[in-house]
Amino acid sequence: MNRPVVVTGLGLVSCAGEGVEAHLAALDTGAPPRTDSESFAPYAVHPAPTIAWDNQIPKRSDQRQMEAWQRLGVYAAGLALDSAGVKDDAAFKQALHLVVAAGGGERDYAADGAILTGLRDAPDPGAYLNERLQNDLRPTLFLAQLSNLLAGNIAIVHGVTAASRTFMGEEAAGVDALRIAQARVASGQIDAILVGGSYSAERPDVLVIHAMGGFLARDGYRPVFARGELGGFILGSCAAFLMLESEAHAAARGARALARLDAVASDRTRRRPGSVAASLEVLWRQAGLDAPDHVLSGATGLASITTEERDALARLAPTVRVQALGDVLGHGLEVAAPFGAALGTALVAAGRAREVAVTAVGHRRGEGVLRLGAI
Repeated sequence: MNRPVVVTGLGLVSCAGEGVEAHLAALDTGAPPRTDSESFAPYAVHPAPTIAWDNQIPKRSDQRQMEAWQRLGVYAAGLALDSAGVKDDAAFKQALHLVVAAGGGERDYAADGAILTGLRDAPDPGAYLNERLQNDLRPTLFLAQLSNLLAGNIAIVHGVTAASRTFMGEEAAGVDALRIAQARVASGQIDAILVGGSYSAERPDVLVIHAMGGFLARDGYRPVFARGELGGFILGSCAAFLMLESEAHAAARGARALARLDAVASDRTRRRPGSVAASLEVLWRQAGLDAPDHVLSGATGLASITTEERDALARLAPTVRVQALGDVLGHGLEVAAPFGAALGTALVAAGRAREVAVTAVGHRRGEGVLRLGAI
């Protein structure tokens, strides 16, 4: 079977605000996104907006037991359920499947700091590290919150209690979460699925990790495609969820189909000069793209791969406007592809595009191209 798959609900949160209208406005203005250049200088972040958590997470006890990345995701999932008109439909949610793309949760900074401080003077650093990791681990056997806690909290707070899956693996996780979700609905395995992810950028641990890898842009905001030879990405706190349904299922319950998610193509090239461009050209054909009206790029801003993507898109869609997601909300790793899909859906639903292409090129590995179309 190859049933049409439609998007019937969207939940968006980023530095641009919350909801579809705030993000369409951010796309239109072209103004620099809200940026915090002071808290983690010399690295900037695009911080989360002020959110009234009670609107989607009514119990304060639930709010307290989640860190920021979980609250963002649970909130966006609630927005998507509201948008799809099923927030109060217990039977629908009990049968609703869930796919989440998320990285490791927030770490125990006190334990990390003590280990790093002691490591400096340890006579045998390897033995010291092993001993501390064995003795300082939380009962969960992990120093950080587990990535599948987001799916668990969506189940607890919103009552989404059918099967759930969590994908880890940076940008590629977001692409594959969408690919698997779309394929399961298209094949007839299930009728509806909630898919998305969340990311908190305002965390010293993730900034340290990406700074050590040389991936972060320095000294404030510049547009993604104008970061020069040094390049780098600016992390953004964000979350995006989409409700996917078969077209027939959505029609049967009287839901408005916002757009079709026609194709999700993914790849994992062996990175060398020219490989990203070659991968995008293959994925473009696999996704069935010809002449989209709009291209939303998840380009990171890293010099070499961003230049390759820019040049490839200039060949594939020479007359089409390309907008970088990083110029609207920053880079959200696992959330890049779901956010692109959600914004593409919003453009189609608003009648501003008949077809939208979304790209997601991982900063280290993984490439993806999505095609969204009008109903």
